[in-house]
Amino acid sequence: MRGLSVISDDVAWASGTGGSYLWTKDGGTHWHVGTVPGAASLDFRDVHAVSLDTAYLMAAGQDTARIYRTTDRGAHWTLQYENLEKGAFLDAIAFFDARHALALGDPVGGHFLLVRTDDAGAHWNRVPSDAVPPALDGDGAFAASGTALVTCGPHDAWFATGGAAISRVFRSTDGGRSWHVSATPVRSGNAAGIFSIACSDSRHAVVVGGNYAKPDTSVVVAAVTRDGGASWSIAPAAAAAGYFSDVAILGDAATPVFIAVGTEGTAISRDAGAHWLRIDSLPLNTVAIAPGSGARRIWGVGAHGRIVTIDRTRAARLLLNPR
Repeated sequence: MRGLSVISDDVAWASGTGGSYLWTKDGGTHWHVGTVPGAASLDFRDVHAVSLDTAYLMAAGQDTARIYRTTDRGAHWTLQYENLEKGAFLDAIAFFDARHALALGDPVGGHFLLVRTDDAGAHWNRVPSDAVPPALDGDGAFAASGTALVTCGPHDAWFATGGAAISRVFRSTDGGRSWHVSATPVRSGNAAGIFSIACSDSRHAVVVGGNYAKPDTSVVVAAVTRDGGASWSIAPAAAAAGYFSDVAILGDAATPVFIAVGTEGTAISRDAGAHWLRIDSLPLNTVAIAPGSGARRIWGVGAHGRIVTIDRTRAARLLLNPR
């Protein structure tokens, strides 16, 4: 399980290997499990739910990029986008609203593959290559949690990279039509770099990552920006080391709390990413919380079909009394 999209404390969608998807409407007490017809060999690394009824699945596979949509909780699926060209591999999908979205793929022809829709996925069009700074040698994005690409507000989008000599963050302020890029201090290289990004507003964002093949607890894997990505400051080592595949923001832009998960466990930062505190060692791939300040439940998914939740109040208590 790597895809996770939470609408409320009751409604969530998840996705994973074997062409599988799941949804719940009662806070996870019961789950409907299904497989997209003809997609049993696909790995759905990302899911975006518009509502309990409507959701999008993104398939990540070598030379196979697909996006499916349902409007009836998975009873029927429509293949909206397919790219079978050599090198096509989707990493993440992110929505500005119910009709406008972006999908990110690894570089094809020296530039990251970015496609946009303005009509709820009826048509997906590639962003022109000259609107995206060129990829570096070895550059790529990671599809570990579907959060290498995120949106923040009606026009801002960010995506993060790794695999090359440096890790970088690309940012758009016009709905994904054009992009600029900045370097970050998160260590990059083979199987290493930034895996996830989260933004609290147009100026503040956090990135996490590491080396998924060889997590190194001496290497800092989190960094923050307070100037819209122009510069990045790295967090002190402590708990912000090892490997994280996803990060999410709890709370508003004024007082953000960050929660990050990975194969080494979960960590929380209550000072906008400057310092981190490990709260457990349960391996997870993805973490999410419903939009809005009233959400009570934090969700996570991982290997072997694992789905977990934690009460937000209890998570706050763990910040003060870790164990």
